Amino acid sequence: MAAPAPARTFREGQTAKALRFARSCYDHLAGRLGVQLADALTSRRCLVLAGRDYRLASSGSRLLAGLEVDVEGARGARRSFARACLDWSERRRHLAGALGAALLDRLLELRWLERTAASRALRLTEAGRRGLRDHLRVAAG
Repeated sequence: MAAPAPARTFREGQTAKALRFARSCYDHLAGRLGVQLADALTSRRCLVLAGRDYRLASSGSRLLAGLEVDVEGARGARRSFARACLDWSERRRHLAGALGAALLDRLLELRWLERTAASRALRLTEAGRRGLRDHLRVAAG
């Protein structure tokens, strides 16, 4: 892979920085924050990597249900349940599939993350910083 082209303006640089931190990748969370979240769930054995997918452990089901993530709706979706998606900026995996989409939807509903108008970048709110730390053990920042 080629190195990214240098930003020509301050705005381009800020947008690139925001995209690398947190962004939507189709319908799920990606960027450094998405990778940190997947790492936190795997280190707690809530998610277990199994080939191209994650398997959700019962502890993960309980944790996500506590946040009111629609796990059962994700299980019933006509798509991959919990796909391991390679992040282009971090070169590590984040959570995709129906479960990744349900989790991002819930983080947006809780207003832990907010969409930005001009790009796929997502903004982490102060409530989100606290919620990710307290509920999911993610030290975001």
